[in-house]
This record gives sequence, C-alpha cells and structure tokens, in this order.
Amino acid sequence: MEPDPKLLEILVCPVTKGTLVYDREARELISRSAGLAYPIRDGIPIMLSEEARELTEAERTQR
Repeated sequence: MEPDPKLLEILVCPVTKGTLVYDREARELISRSAGLAYPIRDGIPIMLSEEARELTEAERTQR
C-alpha cells in the first residue's frame, strides 16, 4: 500500500524539520540531514525517531 502523495509533500523530519526523500523500494522516508530512515507500514509513515533506523555512511552521501 502506497502512502498518499499529498501527505508525502507536507511531511518533514521530526528531528531536523528538513525535507524527506521517499524511497519507494525500501518503503522509507529518508532524512539525510538527520541520518535517519523512517519506515512506512501499511501506507502509514511512522514518524518517530525511536522507530527510525540510522543511515549507513554510504546512504548519507547518496544523491
């Protein structure tokens, strides 16, 4: 189940208030500034830093 595109446009990282990048393949919202990836479960973004995984160094530098 895909998240609502309108919702993705307005969401920001709860830690940095920065922009997020949607990774459709991994079903995550990526915050490079915070170094976190927020999961999307059943089409619902889980915007809790406790639920996010830390990005690897390689993921942090990807464009």
